[in-house]
Amino acid sequence: MATRGPASSAARTPNIDRLAAEGVRLTQHLAAAPLCTPSRAAFLTGRLALRSGMEANDGYRALQWNGGSGGLPENETTFARILQQQGYATGLIGKWHQGVSCQSRRDHCHHPLRHGFEYFYGMPFTLVNDCHPGRPPEVDAALRARLWRHTQWLALGVLTLAAGQAWGLLSVPRGAVLGAAGLLVLFFGSWYASFGFVRRWNCLLMRNGDVVEQPMVLERTAGRLLREAVSYIERNKHQPFLLFVSLLHVHIPLVTRREFLGKSRHGLYGDNVEEMDWLVGKILEALEENGLTNTTLTYFTSDHGGHLEAGDEALGQLGGWNGVYRGGKGMGGWEGGIRVPGIFRWPGVLPAGREIHEPTSLMDVFPTVVELGGGETPQDRVIDGRSLVPLLLGAAEHSAHEFLFHYCGRHLHAARWHDQDSGRLWKVHYMTPRFHPEGAGACHGHGVCPCSGDGVTQHSPPLLFDLSSDPSEARPLSPDSEPLFHAVVARVGAAVEEHRATLTPVPSQFSLSHILWKPWLQPCCGTFPFCSCTQDGGPSEK
Repeated sequence: MATRGPASSAARTPNIDRLAAEGVRLTQHLAAAPLCTPSRAAFLTGRLALRSGMEANDGYRALQWNGGSGGLPENETTFARILQQQGYATGLIGKWHQGVSCQSRRDHCHHPLRHGFEYFYGMPFTLVNDCHPGRPPEVDAALRARLWRHTQWLALGVLTLAAGQAWGLLSVPRGAVLGAAGLLVLFFGSWYASFGFVRRWNCLLMRNGDVVEQPMVLERTAGRLLREAVSYIERNKHQPFLLFVSLLHVHIPLVTRREFLGKSRHGLYGDNVEEMDWLVGKILEALEENGLTNTTLTYFTSDHGGHLEAGDEALGQLGGWNGVYRGGKGMGGWEGGIRVPGIFRWPGVLPAGREIHEPTSLMDVFPTVVELGGGETPQDRVIDGRSLVPLLLGAAEHSAHEFLFHYCGRHLHAARWHDQDSGRLWKVHYMTPRFHPEGAGACHGHGVCPCSGDGVTQHSPPLLFDLSSDPSEARPLSPDSEPLFHAVVARVGAAVEEHRATLTPVPSQFSLSHILWKPWLQPCCGTFPFCSCTQDGGPSEK
């Protein structure tokens, strides 16, 4: 986008550029996590994802199935819930990826309707390659191998228990044997599903609590989301409303309408970006046509940086680029994984064309929206976000964040300190991913870089960068090159300890029991397991 770099090298995004020209652009806007599920959880609640259990210790760091039981806990409060209590109509159009159900297919404990949205149309999961026939699966060989390995171990255990009991060699309660057999069925089902049912079970559309298309027809989805967003604006134009449009762009498999294919200078990824810009333009047009432009706060962002490992020999780079910023999606510390666009527009209220170079976070949207909507932030929990209202209006010169902490899963990889006295912005890295191959700048062959173990390098003393003069994090400082090295590392270390004292253990939503696919939780229209329907009521294509 031209708002992120020279127009000559960027995809053409006239509508997003116009949004930036008419609003306030945040040049140091940061995601709270480098992956979609935890980043969105933090965005919705204003809290680091590990506070709600929406970060993984190791292993899977995003929800894997619609039929899993993990998701945003009901005791978390979203900005949508608070605005709903203030009398706002609240809608979500597009991607959710915060879970669906807990114990039964229709309990919908994690569903948007249980988190303050009174209307939902979109994907309860996320867009993945598996949604597109012929593309390499994202439920990949490593996952399949792990599921098959667990299946074999459980099968051996069940057979041993059953044989021992039958021959009188073991005294095992019947319930234990049946429980182990049940786990065996679940692991086998997840393994089997990873080959043929991912598209049917994960790639679906819901309207409120009902499945309306399964599997979804990708080529029609962008148009449907746009029509739903415009319709929502028209239905609610005479009352206060909150509309969260969570586009499926820009995400592999980069499904793009025919009229945008081949139009950009950056291959399929650029084509998809330009289509996204067109969608943004149509939504802005709907606000204008309904006389809402000057009374609407519009916000544009992304949930994480570009996916450097996503590429194809024939199609080229599919996950985007991060410009001068090092790293990408999945990397909790490097700027490329967490530095995202941030634009706020409110004509007549916010100054047009202004740029703010202070560190800000997606978590700041929670207290900002709550304040503007007349609500109050919860006092019974830690809120990591800070209201941007003073900064956006020009009433404050500096961000309310002195320190920000950057996690990869549940592992603290880095922390930044904005020393407002000197104006310098320090970044301390305690762990960094080991790139594969070495020096590649990404972890090719791994999907995304791991957060711990052999996949990271632990630094003692930590790496120190001055982002004020080195935004690319290319020149690590040392005690010889930076007289303040030890003082800065000590100051940030003390802040880290203070931060850790605010953390309390909570159940992980990414535990094996939550991540595992469960047939009784799988959203389905038609006959399970061959769930099939289209939005017009006819049978889906097979």
